[in-house]
Amino acid sequence: MTPAEAARFIISDIRPLPAERRPLREALDLVLAEDVVSPIDLPPWDNSAMDGYAVRSQDLRESGDTELAVIETVPAGQFPSKSIGPAQAIRIFTGAPLPQGADTVIRQEDSEQSSNGTVRINNPRDAKKNIRRRGEDIRKGAVVLNAGTALGPAQLGVLASIAHERPLAHRVPRVAFMGSGDEIVDLDRRDEILAGRKIATSNSYTLDALIRRSSAVPVNLGVARDTRESLREHLRGAASADLLVTTAGVSVGEHDLVRDVLQESGGELKLWRIAMRPGAPVGFGLLNGIPWIGLPGNPVSTMVTFELFVRPVIRRLQGHALPFRRTVPVITRDPVTLGPKLRHFLRAIVEEGEARLTGPQGSGILTSMAHANALLIVPADIPSVPVGTELQALILDDPRHVAEPPY
Repeated sequence: MTPAEAARFIISDIRPLPAERRPLREALDLVLAEDVVSPIDLPPWDNSAMDGYAVRSQDLRESGDTELAVIETVPAGQFPSKSIGPAQAIRIFTGAPLPQGADTVIRQEDSEQSSNGTVRINNPRDAKKNIRRRGEDIRKGAVVLNAGTALGPAQLGVLASIAHERPLAHRVPRVAFMGSGDEIVDLDRRDEILAGRKIATSNSYTLDALIRRSSAVPVNLGVARDTRESLREHLRGAASADLLVTTAGVSVGEHDLVRDVLQESGGELKLWRIAMRPGAPVGFGLLNGIPWIGLPGNPVSTMVTFELFVRPVIRRLQGHALPFRRTVPVITRDPVTLGPKLRHFLRAIVEEGEARLTGPQGSGILTSMAHANALLIVPADIPSVPVGTELQALILDDPRHVAEPPY
């Protein structure tokens, strides 16, 4: 399959997780599972947008120099007890309800209050202004947020403003991940790593961070040995997860046992290998009903395939309708010569519509990802790319998403 075909095939098997009601302060980045209808108008009453004086516009003289009797003061949080009549004003503060009879708030810098209980209006420029009308933001009975909306800071503020304290949202996915390989160890074996006898499990740290950055909960299953028994033992830890991600052991070598052990454990293999570089050996299937994505072990391949295939699955589990990052057009500023006729994803820095490679593009060169902010996409039918070629790039921190895989 092409990368887009594979991504489309994988995502078609994924459904959003069940919904639960969460306290508003715990709902950041969750996705609504129902429409939210407002029970109130917002603002709930006409109110002042300024500190100043509530008046009748018909009492204002075009030339200014209008003197009015101040009959009351209304701070925010209190309601006026009097209505405004001819030649009267009420001292009012921002957010305070507008008194009956008033249709204008004169800002305080255009006025002078005297000691005899009157105020002089020096400038009538605000006639019929500085009023926030009841319901101008939200109308009672209106849908304020639709199902599928991601709850960011502004959305949480909207829910708080209508006293919607426990939104119904899809639960946060638990993503179990594990590596495999006799040569791979964690940092507690630092001396062996520094001596060159073992390889640090960098994928464990990048995957943990990628899962967290995707607003999911990582479940680290550790590093399995290259034996069937060790793999089975580690895979059992994924029983309570919503998604299982493995790295390494998915190619065709005699020690690449993940595929066999998954099938022996009751797993169903649905996809194997994708026409791309880096990251061709990608697997997808189900293990006891849990979606499984097998990523290659090379660090760059792991990160690229996570971005293209795992991250969209996490977003779909969260309830997002748009799981894929978009691509944007860029102009290349480095010549590129490629090998096999595969779709290539090159690590690049994109700035102001131009793309430059981050250096050598080997799948084990993790620093090429550390310096990149984008993946430059070179179609399979383009063996070389001269400077000035227009291609598509996937921006790695782009918040905008689309429904279909554009790569």
